[in-house]
Amino acid sequence: MPEHPYDVRTDAKTHRSLFERLTALISPEPENRAELLEVLHDAHERNLIDADALSMIEGVFQVSDLSARDIMVPRSQMDVIDISKPIEEWMPQVLETAHSRFPAIEGERDKVIGILLAKDLLRYYAEETFDVRDMLRPAIFIPESKRLNVLLRDFRANHNHMAIVVDEYSGVAGLITIEDVLEQIVGDIEDEYDFDEEEDNILSIKEGQFGPRWRIKALTEISQFNEELGTSLPEDDVDTIGGLVASHLGRMPHKGDVFDVANLRFEVLRADARQVHVLLVEKLPLPEDEHD
Repeated sequence: MPEHPYDVRTDAKTHRSLFERLTALISPEPENRAELLEVLHDAHERNLIDADALSMIEGVFQVSDLSARDIMVPRSQMDVIDISKPIEEWMPQVLETAHSRFPAIEGERDKVIGILLAKDLLRYYAEETFDVRDMLRPAIFIPESKRLNVLLRDFRANHNHMAIVVDEYSGVAGLITIEDVLEQIVGDIEDEYDFDEEEDNILSIKEGQFGPRWRIKALTEISQFNEELGTSLPEDDVDTIGGLVASHLGRMPHKGDVFDVANLRFEVLRADARQVHVLLVEKLPLPEDEHD
């Protein structure tokens, strides 16, 4: 005999009641993004969501604000394959960079004629005769202004992993991958170089090849940096270590950038499209004439 239909109504009533109780937790409902983020931060403080989840949600919001121009690899830093040259000339680059995909050009960087997948080059080691042009996949071209949330949707829908970014004159401006976009969402979760908010800005770590090393927050004041490390970096034009790095490079720092200032070696450990967050600093030996 079927169960009494009133059981179904009672079940539905229970679910509605639960939903109403959950809704009450965030009442009044947030009316804009700022209020929603405030609710989420409050939920984090009450241990309802963890820091990783909060960071990812904030990353999703950020993706809708950014365009391809903001996070692309600039044209000058693109690792490309020039198929007008013999394969023996550029194969070492394929092995050294270990990328899975390369824009293929023919003489000029503005002439991207396709995308070469590294795995397709296995035929080279099988000593087969082949024409690299036959291996090329079609290149996808997008404008600099394309929003990352739209681009991510296109990447997933079309099963693409790389796009060539072009400027308003149809010249190549850079490239962007699906990994670059996803990193904007989950990148801040990679906490190998994160600091606790209550920790010092400067953290001494294991000595490096040349000398002592520190992990530095980019927001560290140069005056504090000089005092703790016994250095004399200039404080006239910029106030923070992050500002010094951007000023020295003449552009927005990227993860992996390495450069020397005086007897200090700086490496950018973590940065996003808008700012540098964490740096590694190693003190180098002074030149012989400075010891005297």
